[in-house]
Amino acid sequence: MEIYYDLHIHSCLSPCGDDDMTPNNIVNMALIKGLDVIAITDHNTGKNAKVICDIGKAQGLLVIPGMEVQTKEEVHVLCYFNDISDLNDFDNALESFRLKVPNRPEHFGKQQIMNHEDQCIGEYPFALIMSVEISLEQLVKLCRAHKGVCVPAHVNKSSNSIFANLGFMPQDLEVKTIEIHEKSPLNETLVKGYQKIYNSDAHYLEHISEREHLLEVKEKTISNILNCLSGEE
Repeated sequence: MEIYYDLHIHSCLSPCGDDDMTPNNIVNMALIKGLDVIAITDHNTGKNAKVICDIGKAQGLLVIPGMEVQTKEEVHVLCYFNDISDLNDFDNALESFRLKVPNRPEHFGKQQIMNHEDQCIGEYPFALIMSVEISLEQLVKLCRAHKGVCVPAHVNKSSNSIFANLGFMPQDLEVKTIEIHEKSPLNETLVKGYQKIYNSDAHYLEHISEREHLLEVKEKTISNILNCLSGEE
């Protein structure tokens, strides 16, 4: 079956996320735009994912719990998980790699943890804009150990991408799918052989994708989508 997706969306927990990127607003905007599935991928944390997954389930929208990790090479990688417990275990495993630099909201942006009523119940205290002290290879292995799937983010952007920062795709990196940034130049030779997805990387509600990008899966479940992204379907 065909499902329309946007698998790269930030909530107001990400320091660069707009204040309007609250759980209910994100789910409702995705439904207005006719999407079948979204993924919540805040920077270096998953602390708003459960609330958004819960709201999505109640509204009939499939939500994949995820995270966008910035490795110590400053490469952005999308990490997707089958359920919230796997994401939480992964989040906890990352704790020893995080830099405990206090966030400065006036410079980096607020990092708001939300409840089901779109009320801020706290702010994450350490700056999520910083890289996590984990290598790209270590990250992929850690994600897989927690039953997750890694997708290098916006590989053709001029910053925070695998090709901009490393200049190549490591041959032993166990990834099958890459994310393409539609508004950046693309060297087709570099991405040959990889499945490609196209997401919004939305930090504002209006930037969430329209009903335009689709995946072919056996059925609309997170496990089937992750199998597709990992090349097993």
